Amino acid sequence: MAAYTGYLFVHFTGEEKLGEQIYFALSRDGLHWMDLNEGKPVLVSDIGEAGVRDPFILRNPLNGKYVIIATDLRIEAGKGWPAAQEEGSRNLIVWESEDMVNWDGPFCAEVGIPEAGCVWAPEAIFDEKKQAFLVFWASKVKEPGDTESKQRIYASYTTDFHAFTEPVKYQEGENHIIDTTILKAGDYYYRFSKDETEKNIRLEKSRSLDKDSFTEVYAPVLNALAGVEGPASFRFNDREEWCVLVDRFAEGKGYLPLFSPDFGSGEFRIPEESEYDLGKSKKRHGSVLNLTEEEFQALEGKWGK
Repeated sequence: MAAYTGYLFVHFTGEEKLGEQIYFALSRDGLHWMDLNEGKPVLVSDIGEAGVRDPFILRNPLNGKYVIIATDLRIEAGKGWPAAQEEGSRNLIVWESEDMVNWDGPFCAEVGIPEAGCVWAPEAIFDEKKQAFLVFWASKVKEPGDTESKQRIYASYTTDFHAFTEPVKYQEGENHIIDTTILKAGDYYYRFSKDETEKNIRLEKSRSLDKDSFTEVYAPVLNALAGVEGPASFRFNDREEWCVLVDRFAEGKGYLPLFSPDFGSGEFRIPEESEYDLGKSKKRHGSVLNLTEEEFQALEGKWGK
């Protein structure tokens, strides 16, 4: 297993001009972040809606490439949230790279079902049994029997982020669900999701990625945080401790880190503000990738100050 010595935060910044594009930040400890490229976008989408939100970065073990997938959406264009939810793009926006410095793309990949009003916050996790990525996202759909459209999580499989299997419904609750992220820790997969009705984050766990296998983890500190979305989780490189970042969208404050010794315990601690520094740019819904020293230095050399 590779030795990781740093972290990359891939995110957008908000609904201002150029805010809905791809930004990078680096950290040595996962708590103090340095904005790259002088706080300007690293990648810009000029296709689809000409804006991207909710970027998720991953390594593809099948071909050695790095991949970023993101929501095809630009609220700054003025269409508004109702149109975005009911008549939004059914595409993912995708970039690929062999070194995280030079990127190919963007290109579109249509994954949403025909009835979908949107495809939001796409993420992926590698399914070792199937040797393919489970890609999942939120779509607002009115199914037979529904009185109104509802946000649910749909999913598809891919090996290369160019060809995708037919999407299926993957996650549904009593309330609207968006912003799902899945991380494996030990024998369990941990699934964080935003309850779009209650505006908080729920945690579940499972020994498999099967859609009906997840059970809720009681996490009072996490569940009590209101007005948050966009969970992003990672393990600290130097200790047995985990972090989940939540985007405080309701207050416009950007991300807040929470620490846990074990996600399965449901125990979370909110740190003092003096314990972390998210950098100058406001970081909105994104993802964190643990970096090797070679990867860290390549990114810092390309876009650092």
